[in-house]
Amino acid sequence: MKLVSASASPFVRKVRALLHETGQTADVEEVNIATSPIATADEARAANPVGKIPALIRPDGVALHDSRVITRYLDARAKAGLYPEARIWEVLTLESMADAIMDAAVLITYEGRLRPPEHQSHDMMEAQWGKVEAALKVINERWMSHLAGPLDASHIAVGCALGYLDFRHDARHWRKGVDALDDWYAVFSERQSMKATAPA
Repeated sequence: MKLVSASASPFVRKVRALLHETGQTADVEEVNIATSPIATADEARAANPVGKIPALIRPDGVALHDSRVITRYLDARAKAGLYPEARIWEVLTLESMADAIMDAAVLITYEGRLRPPEHQSHDMMEAQWGKVEAALKVINERWMSHLAGPLDASHIAVGCALGYLDFRHDARHWRKGVDALDDWYAVFSERQSMKATAPA
């Protein structure tokens, strides 16, 4: 299998971290590309009609895209149990919230890096950061007991979302007011899967 990817993408990192956690890294060749919403790489468009990454090219089936689809496939393939049926709705909801943090943070990055300064929307970037802060607050207040439980896919998603905030938006100090989440991430970020997939 081939994973169409870029090392800076938090969505790609989520897939790569799950590969490490499930012992499947040797089964997947990473195809690293340079791509963006306004300059989509041919490899990304060939694997996914809308050109987004990650995409997983399989020799025996259609290419999979959207990180949540890929991680569920890889979890099922390894029978790893990172989407446990007993708490599946909690796992999917927290993973969705983590993905929403990534979405908003990536949009801020694109606005700052892809548009000329005179065309950047400060209001849009602040609105997106407001979404990040709202999600962090809810996770800190309502989801720490889940994060304290057995590893599942939502833990990986939250870890990758927070890692991206450190990578691209450290100056915004996301840790302020979410001490429990900060403490959890300090431990989670030391996992081998997180160290091996740190963005560069």
